[in-house]
Amino acid sequence: MDEIYGYSGPELVRRLGARFRDYRMRAKMTQQEVATSAAISVVTVHKFESGAARNISLDTLIRLLRSIHCLEFFDELLPELPPSPYLINRQQKPMQRIRKK
Repeated sequence: MDEIYGYSGPELVRRLGARFRDYRMRAKMTQQEVATSAAISVVTVHKFESGAARNISLDTLIRLLRSIHCLEFFDELLPELPPSPYLINRQQKPMQRIRKK
């Protein structure tokens, strides 16, 4: 898992696009079907899957995941954490921000 920190942003996008292609194909969907479902262009889907896209918007990624019925995996990106006793103030309320001392 630590090796993932060695990749650049565009390299991570390229790897994610290749992985997305595998998921799309297992869902037995064409790039055109995904594009139509996600309301984006086929060119965008192709560029993402082929690694030609240097970046991709968060909105587009969500649309793509939704189109292949994999949106639940998005929650694994930043899973919800249990409450932290270190982030409760003296009045037993959750802290809203961290201040330097």
